[in-house]
Amino acid sequence: MNNMLQNSEWIWYTDSPLPDSYGDFIDTFDYNGGNVNIHLSSDGDYTLYVNGNFVSSNQYGDFEHYKIYDSLNITDYLVKGKNEIHILVWHIGINSSRYKLAKAGLIYSVECDGNQIAKSSINTLSRENPNYKSNYCKIITGQLGQSFLYDATKSNNSEYYQSTIVDKNCILFPRPIKKSILLKEKNSTILVNENNRLLIDLGEETVGLPSMKFFTKNSQKITVTWGEHIIDGEVRRKIDGRDFSFEYIAKEGENNFTNYMLRLGARYLEVFCEAPIELDYIGIIPQTYPIETIEKHFDNPLDQKIYNASVNTLKLCIMEHYVDTPWREQSLYAFDSRNQMLYGYKAFKGKNQEYARANLLLISKDNREDGILSITYPSGGNLAIPSFSLHYFVAVKEYIEATNDLSLATEVYSKLDSIIKTFLQCFEGGLIKNFQGKDYWQFYDWTKYMQSGIGDDGFKTDFMINALFVLALESFKNISNRINKEFKYQNFIDSIKSSLKAKFFNNCEGLFTMHQGTKEFTVLVNSIAILCGLTTESESLHIAEKIISGNLIECSLSMKGFKYDALLSVNKNYRQNIINEIRSIYKNMLDADSKTVWEVVGGAAAFANAGSLCHGWSALPIIYL
Repeated sequence: MNNMLQNSEWIWYTDSPLPDSYGDFIDTFDYNGGNVNIHLSSDGDYTLYVNGNFVSSNQYGDFEHYKIYDSLNITDYLVKGKNEIHILVWHIGINSSRYKLAKAGLIYSVECDGNQIAKSSINTLSRENPNYKSNYCKIITGQLGQSFLYDATKSNNSEYYQSTIVDKNCILFPRPIKKSILLKEKNSTILVNENNRLLIDLGEETVGLPSMKFFTKNSQKITVTWGEHIIDGEVRRKIDGRDFSFEYIAKEGENNFTNYMLRLGARYLEVFCEAPIELDYIGIIPQTYPIETIEKHFDNPLDQKIYNASVNTLKLCIMEHYVDTPWREQSLYAFDSRNQMLYGYKAFKGKNQEYARANLLLISKDNREDGILSITYPSGGNLAIPSFSLHYFVAVKEYIEATNDLSLATEVYSKLDSIIKTFLQCFEGGLIKNFQGKDYWQFYDWTKYMQSGIGDDGFKTDFMINALFVLALESFKNISNRINKEFKYQNFIDSIKSSLKAKFFNNCEGLFTMHQGTKEFTVLVNSIAILCGLTTESESLHIAEKIISGNLIECSLSMKGFKYDALLSVNKNYRQNIINEIRSIYKNMLDADSKTVWEVVGGAAAFANAGSLCHGWSALPIIYL
């Protein structure tokens, strides 16, 4: 914890905070020269202004027991004499896949050459922000959380009062990664401008802050919707209970507005006005993580385009942490991020080590009562995908292999061991049983037989949870050896592998099935069987030929890496088959004018027209090309 913050107090503008509420906090100090830094943290996001100038925003997603503070140099924004800081804080206050409910609060300290010159206290002046509608609670998606309504007609002259001290028992840590940077406004093309409706094309998937400049003769309400694709000439605002829109009440005359806290991932914006406007700009200010890519050049032009789209997707899916899709979710999943960091080791200079490490550490801070990992981090929901806890072991092992950084393994070792022990509580008859209950989703892939309904107990056990547990144990063994820790679970590896071969291998077909006594033959199950070492050389070759023949149920893009690794482990001559498949699948994306790679082969039409066209887990061509 920063020493200066130890003298500061957590504050809020009221002692009865509401969910989805916005607070203004101002403080002043004299400046006569020197180097000035501000250290601050909030629940759940902030925007910092100094002397009326925007400085920074975006709180790192965290937990109360692992609370992150930012340290920002504000010297260039200061003038000799009196200076003012204004911090706008958005208390999210509703659980989502990227936010865990906590008390509203702000803490800050301003220091000049190491001496504290301002701090959060009861004397900090505060109020409810008059322009953002507090307690609006308009949900975009269950993963993203809330949208907003901003009213520019409201007077900004409401009074400030003393702040309220908040009892927040946080343990503060410095931000483990760099801050994202803002670029110039994204150029856009107006495709439609009629009947007070505008359809705007940003030209490609863009991640950043909604921004608008326009003139209106009369006050009016404007609704802005966003999306990655257009259907029947429109941005699909409402999809299966989701609502991709925000609202802005324009004042008469010039309007100039940017929301620095809610990021959009989109290619298209659709704007609905009540009356004509004179438009200067409506679009997105791109926000990107400062990272350098490794330039790679291919003789095949198609391979080059596929590679570039894959790298572009990875970059767009990096915010405060890995996000699976910037448009629909912006959530950190253990499996999705495992793919993203694996591809990033090859795509980015320095292997994106600092960023990957921070994400793996953040995941380890999750503290579900049942002992496995939550679905995302930080997450306020109860849902968990048990299999994703097992992919986390592989991700940690791969990080060590890529970076040779053993310090992370030491930090997360107890968490890994705890997860193993939790799964072993479900060990019965030589196999791991599935977690039962409404809070568990037996998910392995989007394809047939590879998932249950959420909360559907389904089968008592299955092939995948056990095979992934074997891979997790093997990864944990590797990690333990690297940091000289005793590995105590070899007998479980041997026992489960024996049970998997005895109970899930169909001798007549020479294939593994998802559930005992069925003929549910999938590419993913049989690929994992090879990678787990369950097969003889001849069995592996037979399975590989079945995979190549197309006779098994195919896996989705997110799981293709297991398929390709299994094939290459059997025979390197399968390389051309892999390259041909990648070219065929990803060419369809490029032909559809996409500069990013899709969540699934079906593209936008998947998941009730909510399929993402920018999904980090699908950037595997970076490795295999």
